[in-house]
Amino acid sequence: MGLFGLPRSPRGSNATLDVSPATLPGDPSIAASLPTPRLDLDPALAVARYEELAQALPGTGIRYAVKANPHPLLLALLAAAGCGFDAASPAEVQLALSAGAAADTLIHSNPIARRADLAEVYRMGVRLFVVDAPSEVDKLADVAPEAAVLIRLATTGEGSDWPLSRKYGCSADDALALLLQAARRNLDAAGVAFHVGSQQRQPRAWEAPLATTAQVFARARAAGLDPRIIDLGGGFPAGHEGDHPGLTAYGAAIRAALARYFADPGQQPQTLAEPGRGIVGDAGVVVTSVVSVIDRGGVRWAYLDAGVFTGLVETLDEAIRYRLSTSADGGPTGPVVLAGPTCDSADVLYEKQPVHLPLALAEGDEVRFHSAGAYTTCYSTVGFNGFDPMPTLVVTGEQT
Repeated sequence: MGLFGLPRSPRGSNATLDVSPATLPGDPSIAASLPTPRLDLDPALAVARYEELAQALPGTGIRYAVKANPHPLLLALLAAAGCGFDAASPAEVQLALSAGAAADTLIHSNPIARRADLAEVYRMGVRLFVVDAPSEVDKLADVAPEAAVLIRLATTGEGSDWPLSRKYGCSADDALALLLQAARRNLDAAGVAFHVGSQQRQPRAWEAPLATTAQVFARARAAGLDPRIIDLGGGFPAGHEGDHPGLTAYGAAIRAALARYFADPGQQPQTLAEPGRGIVGDAGVVVTSVVSVIDRGGVRWAYLDAGVFTGLVETLDEAIRYRLSTSADGGPTGPVVLAGPTCDSADVLYEKQPVHLPLALAEGDEVRFHSAGAYTTCYSTVGFNGFDPMPTLVVTGEQT
């Protein structure tokens, strides 16, 4: 048994607290008795966000990025609402299929993958893959005959809180060469993919890669190919600290760029998008408890029972800054360094730019990280220092 007599959650990213509906947060006294750390997740909010994005990008196939949060109920509700899925491994493909998704609504977007994994994903029915290197084209041709291929372009990631500009992506010239190679290997050279960086705050960020994509498409058609699919990636923001426009502004900017660079009505591309954070981020609140508050040379430190290794890894380099609230709200506030529970010196959340929390903050108080539904329960260790991954509590009507 775990804390407060509740069953201890099994290790694993999909662990769900075994709490009956009668004890869901709503009554503050009950909520305060639940173990921390945990993610309070309202899947209905994620479905509403999916529908909002689909309305902002009419005609674009939305493929939720399973890696952002693979909770089975979340995936099942998204699939029932008509959402497809972006998977990066056979395990994620199986999760999507088990949730009710059809294989033809899935895309395998991991550009560098094991040969055996590509073969397994193909066996499971996926027919659309993203690659960005000659070796991966050949690998795919060997194990996934006649599959459709999208070549991932490099982007700068400018304007995003979590850039994705180094590990994957190739130049326009290389993209053309890879499309030609794919065609020679009897693959369907279907088009181009890119990602403008996670928590992208600038709707205009899609402009430059779409201009480059148009050039690649024109050159590919001149070479006898028929590219027709553009994967717009993710990047749509959640409600973290700082300003960003609403989804309608992103949809308008993307549609305007598509109209500008693909003006020929006879050659309108099919578009896909792979949002993760933009769908599930605002659907979750990470609830932590204060372990201790310490004065270190005149600097106040608050140690929480969750940190970099147990769900809050995106605070590394203070890249993602969550909105915070505490059960100690009220009274004067002051700067405080937030740190996690492990012995590792890297387990510090916000130090370069300390957060301001109540001076009354003390052991046992809760600190809540809002808009934290993405990359928390699934983006952590399996038990570093003996701390379990963060479990999920499914809730309804929660404010994030």
